[in-house]
Amino acid sequence: MFTITNGFTYIAFLMFLAGGLLALEKYAKWKIFNWVPPLVWIYVLNMVFCTMGLYASEECSAAYGGLKNNLLYAMIFVMLLRCDFRKLAKLGGRMVAIFLGCSVTIAAGFIIGYPIFKGMLGADTWAATAALYASWVGGSANMAAMQDALPVDPGAYSCALALDTVCYSVWIALLLFMVRYSKKWDNSVKADTSKLSAVADAANAEVAKEKKQAKSADWIWLIGLALFVSAMSQKIGLLMNTGFKAVGLSMFDKGTCTTVFVTVLGLACAMTPIGKLPAVEELSNIFLYAVVSLLATQAPLNDLLSAPMWVVYGVFILIIHVVLMYLLSKVFHWDLCMVSTASVANIGGSASAPIIAVAYHESYAGIGVLMGVLGAAIGNFAGLGMGAILKIMA
Repeated sequence: MFTITNGFTYIAFLMFLAGGLLALEKYAKWKIFNWVPPLVWIYVLNMVFCTMGLYASEECSAAYGGLKNNLLYAMIFVMLLRCDFRKLAKLGGRMVAIFLGCSVTIAAGFIIGYPIFKGMLGADTWAATAALYASWVGGSANMAAMQDALPVDPGAYSCALALDTVCYSVWIALLLFMVRYSKKWDNSVKADTSKLSAVADAANAEVAKEKKQAKSADWIWLIGLALFVSAMSQKIGLLMNTGFKAVGLSMFDKGTCTTVFVTVLGLACAMTPIGKLPAVEELSNIFLYAVVSLLATQAPLNDLLSAPMWVVYGVFILIIHVVLMYLLSKVFHWDLCMVSTASVANIGGSASAPIIAVAYHESYAGIGVLMGVLGAAIGNFAGLGMGAILKIMA
């Protein structure tokens, strides 16, 4: 098998492959991308090439080591610039409570199921499981962010990604199917939808404000800022790690410290004019595709052999999630429309939540977007917290 022995060729091939798959989705409109998104194909195909030995050279390893963390922290920073908590206030307390209810009930499924399934998932899986939870609160970018913050095994990460893909695809299909039965749920829980239209109008107005055309100066400034923040955050993370070690808190390693710092910085900058820069979402996606491509080159395909039990674990989590959300809905009178939207905002992110929301009413799209943004804002903290719990249970 041919092996790439040039670092630049390695990076060029990864971005060409990612760009080609995205172009096929946009222009060829292959239906397979409706079920398995390009991000997953990027990961799986690079795993195949890794298994075949395409990236088995010192030059590829050096390029990986020089880029992965640098791009990862830039991605986290840019991703969080969308997460202005003043915008999220448009959701109101009720919608935030429904979203957090989904996050907590999903967490319950992870925690209850982990002791049952950990022996069947493979060795050293707690960190990958925590990374998956970060994804099921915020999205794929949060899952990638956990790669350096936690000691995630590449093989276990591959299995977690398989779980994420299968369960997400099935879950969104089931929730779309349940739209026709929403009145039964609402009647059963005595749902209160009296203020839903007002929340939808406020959310849509907030989302509409962000639609600006990015100029070349916006792109150059944002790229430069993100890369500079990445560099400085890693230095500060090292200083934080040294300080924690000096007081006996060695569990806060450099990766964790850097991830926390860049997350807080991103959330703070989101409330400044920096958060209003165009192209924030587009650039965060570019960084995400680059980071995921890099991660996949270190994960051989044979690690997916244990994936079937991961999928069973995912189904178990979703069952716990549904049961607990129904009980909470009985208590707080939450309607199926917002429960479903919040659930997909957790598991799928801001790109997926509007799909469910507009299945109920076209004016609800903004609610789905803002719920997804909320997930991205708290996903890193959720993943770190879950990691702390699962490490004890491992």
